Amino acid sequence: MSEDAVRAQVGEEEWRLRVDLAACYRLVARFHWDDLIFTHISARVPGPDHHFLINPYGMLFSEITASSLVKIDLQGRKVMDSAHDINPAGFVIHSAIHAAREDARCVLHVHTLNGVAVSAQQGGVRPISQQSIFVLASLGYHAYEGVALNDDEKPRLVRDLGDKTFLMLRNHGLLTVAESVADAFLFMYLFESACTIQVRAQAGGGELVNIDPRIIAGATAQAKQVTRNAGGALAWPALLRQLDREDASYRS
Repeated sequence: MSEDAVRAQVGEEEWRLRVDLAACYRLVARFHWDDLIFTHISARVPGPDHHFLINPYGMLFSEITASSLVKIDLQGRKVMDSAHDINPAGFVIHSAIHAAREDARCVLHVHTLNGVAVSAQQGGVRPISQQSIFVLASLGYHAYEGVALNDDEKPRLVRDLGDKTFLMLRNHGLLTVAESVADAFLFMYLFESACTIQVRAQAGGGELVNIDPRIIAGATAQAKQVTRNAGGALAWPALLRQLDREDASYRS
């Protein structure tokens, strides 16, 4: 469906959300967090209905635009005409979280190599970097149950996430939730950075220095002060400016 056709059917608030979500897909590709076509980012559409936007299955993240995003309900049914299907595994994970967490307006899930590597380590994320303290302040773990296609996994997924911001899917990847696309992206930047630093530090072969647990305990308040309640006020507009300079087609 063309940009004009989609814009004629949605309000300005949904269109702005579509632009942000398309930008997030492009940025995930730009940071090399994508896994061909196989991961997903979803955003809850404003309004009383539990409708959300997700990627058209089969498109690279570098190809996604605001008008190409697919709008579905919690049962995975399209609520707006689209020529594209969705990834059923993405639907199971994302619909479970959107249904359970009113504040989870955006759910971002990736299969980064460093994230999967740390998810396979018994100890998970270790307190060895400044990035890790913000993750550890609000981190859950979910055991691997195979490809996420079964609805009966949903209660355990929701339980393991709880009220946290970061979820490590064991042997699978990373997931963040937030009230905005911007914040979900910044949280994933911290999550992936913590995992990358950990893998590199472990590769050095020396003894790792752990951060004092009292510092981790205060990390949530510190994060709000440093980032103005995450990335929306600072990093996100700068990232959009960069995208616009390089390729603004995500806005179409």
